[in-house]
Amino acid sequence: MILALLVCGSVVLLVLVGLFVFGLRRRLIQRSGGTFDCSLRWDTPEELDTSGKGWVYGVARYSGDRIAWFRVFSYAPKPRRVLERSAIEVVTRRSPQGEEELALLSDAHILGCVHRGTRLELAMSEDALTGFLAWLEAAPPGQRVNVA
Repeated sequence: MILALLVCGSVVLLVLVGLFVFGLRRRLIQRSGGTFDCSLRWDTPEELDTSGKGWVYGVARYSGDRIAWFRVFSYAPKPRRVLERSAIEVVTRRSPQGEEELALLSDAHILGCVHRGTRLELAMSEDALTGFLAWLEAAPPGQRVNVA
């Protein structure tokens, strides 16, 4: 009986520590400011895919001329993807359709982009979208900006 209680207590403690580390990591990512919730779908096909598959929920952070994108459900301290402002080309803008509405946050808007030849989609709130597009257009003089 004591062994069962000890095992159960250990499992509960491990779950609580895991949740604490998730929260601490998110705090550390957001500490430097300039973050927003942003789902990402990498290497998307050219034709429209509304299946909802491939979307990964994350947090993006502005860092000078780059955006660092972190998966939410990860313990990794480094970003999963880094997007350079000069290499981002916005191709389309749309609302979620079909099963995407279930896979994304309720107020999400989707940007279809190309980054160094790779097609990707970013889904974010309208406020985050406004900030993202303003950040893209605020490139230093001499840099090209491709916003559809």
